Amino acid sequence: MLTVIRDISPEGSDRSDLADSSSRGPDVPEPSAVPIRPAVSVLMIRDGSSGLEVFVQHRVSTMDFAAGVVVFPGGRVDPIDEQTASSIDVPDPQTHQAAWKDSTIAEAADGWRVLLATAMREVEEETGAVLDPAGLKPWANWVTPAGRPKRFDTYFYVLSGGDLESAHHQTTEAHTSEWMSVGEILTAETEERLKLMRPTLVLLRELAAFKTVAEVVGFDRTIDPVRPEFPGKHG
Repeated sequence: MLTVIRDISPEGSDRSDLADSSSRGPDVPEPSAVPIRPAVSVLMIRDGSSGLEVFVQHRVSTMDFAAGVVVFPGGRVDPIDEQTASSIDVPDPQTHQAAWKDSTIAEAADGWRVLLATAMREVEEETGAVLDPAGLKPWANWVTPAGRPKRFDTYFYVLSGGDLESAHHQTTEAHTSEWMSVGEILTAETEERLKLMRPTLVLLRELAAFKTVAEVVGFDRTIDPVRPEFPGKHG
């Protein structure tokens, strides 16, 4: 399948910035008063017949955040994740510490463990798949622009989903969960058949440059946190 990747307009003027229209609401009188909540999202990827495939959820239109858009499994950090973080064990903790060194989570002791605990809990709750934290590769960090009624400091991981055949749809926040090719999603977004928010669109565009899961997992990724001001210059 031909992958169609459209250009993205400046921050604040692209349709990906308007995709989640339900949670934008009226202008926030004091943007600085809106708390920025840490969250995690996991890009479960696998090799498919037409290139990389990713597990996505089609959010229901009644949600007060990300309504009607395509997202990756995940959610915000809960207190339980801070309690279970100490039990997280990976062979390369320094890799996670280095990946998030420029992110706000670095300010918290063992914050990277909390993120892994959140990823494992959220994916199991939403897809039934039990993750090995050692397979979670830090990939990106995006912060919701100021002026939105809800703001998140979201940490994205990629994970080889070749052994996650158990992943299925089991969340009420979405009407469908499925494996889709990256090219198919991008083409559907270009044709305006699917809605993607800016981080999702940008991350899928990045994945489109890889041919296999092995290439993604083996890529030497440097994470530059995206903290756009609204409107900003990120595209």
